[in-house]
Amino acid sequence: MNKILLIEDNELNRDMLSRRLRKRGFEVITAVDGETGIALAQTEAPAIILMDVSLPGIDGWETTRRLKSAAQTSRIPVLALTAYVTAGDRETALAAGCDDFDIKPIELPRLLGKIAALLAHGSRA
Repeated sequence: MNKILLIEDNELNRDMLSRRLRKRGFEVITAVDGETGIALAQTEAPAIILMDVSLPGIDGWETTRRLKSAAQTSRIPVLALTAYVTAGDRETALAAGCDDFDIKPIELPRLLGKIAALLAHGSRA
């Protein structure tokens, strides 16, 4: 079973997405902020991280940079999730070290396809 770390501060989004992913056979662990997400990535060794970019404290971009700069977590694929899409968001996500990017509201079939591709190919790092 593939373990997903979902770093999402919005309780409704976190609960809804966690339930939907668990129904598809994933083990899901959650964090509500970047600091907790980094700690869980180190202790839980997830197969992939779904990263909300608008987090309290350190944002998703900085959280990703920290994960990708640490030897222990650098190879875990990170998929950025955001509701605030601007023309440069994909480039910003990739520059921060994210391996892919998706928008909210989540379209589950599209997200599952991106998760499958990242699990098959791993991190860009």
